[in-house]
Amino acid sequence: MIVFVHGVPETAALWDDVRAALGRRDSIAVGLPGFGCPRPADFAATKEAYVDWLIGELEKLGEPIDLVGHDWGGGFALRTACVRPDLLRSWVCDAAGLGDLQFEWHEFAKVWQTPEAGEQFFTMQLALPVEERALAFEPLGVPQARAREMAARIDQTMADCILALYRSATEIGTEWASGLRNATKPGLVVVPENDPFLIADTALRTAQNCGARVERLDGLGHWWPLQAPQRGAEMLSRFWASLP
Repeated sequence: MIVFVHGVPETAALWDDVRAALGRRDSIAVGLPGFGCPRPADFAATKEAYVDWLIGELEKLGEPIDLVGHDWGGGFALRTACVRPDLLRSWVCDAAGLGDLQFEWHEFAKVWQTPEAGEQFFTMQLALPVEERALAFEPLGVPQARAREMAARIDQTMADCILALYRSATEIGTEWASGLRNATKPGLVVVPENDPFLIADTALRTAQNCGARVERLDGLGHWWPLQAPQRGAEMLSRFWASLP
């Protein structure tokens, strides 16, 4: 069974094109609470809450999982590999730098982590027409139609979850790095060449520290699942075919 996990500011639809390119029936894409689906009233939306939620979803499936995560979904996949490796057959992460002691957040994250500034950012964003919001994604390699879909799904619930999530993660590298020794299942760290949000060196150190393989995506950016879904599907298929 393959389980795909999306990131920020996304929904499970991020993986539609990759899953179609794979052509397999044994995959699902889960939607993080508050991201295109309801946020339970008692859900804290912290990084720990999302990891616990994901672990609960995997436990329901009752079989070893090939877990694939993008952006924050990649971070949750990495953390799951560290704290519950028994649930997995393998894991794939394109945000492995989150597990590095020297990890540093990008500028958008720093705004979201700042009280009032983060709220103001999303107030301004949500006041814009969807077409204008979509313009932020297109220069980063997101096809026009997909950029509009992604922008249209951002709402106040998602914004509130993003703020809570990032504010729970100001020291994430320090908090998560020590668990890497427990990530004993086969892992693949994906490093897109043109990702402006994540630093390759931190991802490579994480891969080394937990014995994961590395796949560099030359010419692709942060949203590679939307930019080149066929290439992404081929990468994943090669990795899974190489496993015992």
